[in-house]
Amino acid sequence: MHIHRLQSRLEYDDHLAKQTTVLNRRLSNLVTLEKEYKDKHFSLPGFSITAEKNVPFDVDWVYSDGEHINWRERLMCPITNLNNRQRASYHLYLSEMQPYSSDQVYLTEQVTPFYHFLKNKIENLVGSEYINSEHPGGYSNPQGVRHEDLTNLSFNNESLDKIISFDCLEHIPDYKKALTECYRALKQGGRMLLSFPFGKNLDETIVRAKILGDGTISHLTEPEYHGDPLSKEGCLSYYTFGWDILEVLRTTGFEDVYAILYWSDIFGYLGDEQIMFVAQK
Repeated sequence: MHIHRLQSRLEYDDHLAKQTTVLNRRLSNLVTLEKEYKDKHFSLPGFSITAEKNVPFDVDWVYSDGEHINWRERLMCPITNLNNRQRASYHLYLSEMQPYSSDQVYLTEQVTPFYHFLKNKIENLVGSEYINSEHPGGYSNPQGVRHEDLTNLSFNNESLDKIISFDCLEHIPDYKKALTECYRALKQGGRMLLSFPFGKNLDETIVRAKILGDGTISHLTEPEYHGDPLSKEGCLSYYTFGWDILEVLRTTGFEDVYAILYWSDIFGYLGDEQIMFVAQK
């Protein structure tokens, strides 16, 4: 897997300048595949880190824009049924989070295939969903789904070794308070692995919507809703994050903060270089 760890926008720009030829070649190869298999289902060989074996990754045009395959959300492993992004998330958990079997790990999802996969891999894993504000943190509904509000976690101070959060932070109006809560709940040396909508060419985060004093929502850009496993209505995205998120994490108190750009044809992490973030207390 090709991994680049970056601590600033400046380092990202330097990376682009040095990798232009490689990045253009990768893009050209994918465009060739998209033309060959336009609107068709096909497979690509690779090694699935979640299945721990070579598999034919399933590729289709679900979630595509009509012109390009949504590589990040497809390339499904036929054994674990996890897509490109989910398999890479587990891969980076192993490579970046320094996991131990005794770790207390919190994942900010619970009713997803990825949670059920991790539950069989991580002994002390706790998952949750945001159910509604009427319930206290730690409450479980009749289906066994735990409620947590990331801005008011029920976990004790310094009780968690790892926090994993994928495409969650953008749905929290006060995301800085959520990061502060994560910092509080992590032990010294504890680490977070994060992903969220991110503009690689954005110096500053775009505020897409905000909550006014009377509780109504003011949309500052075209409303964007993402899939919600608990609701057909979807979940409003309040932010598209920029490189300033690194400084926000550092200001929160995290010390070792960096972005990870990754790509691999062998492991089936195709498309543009994807990005995740690591922060250590």
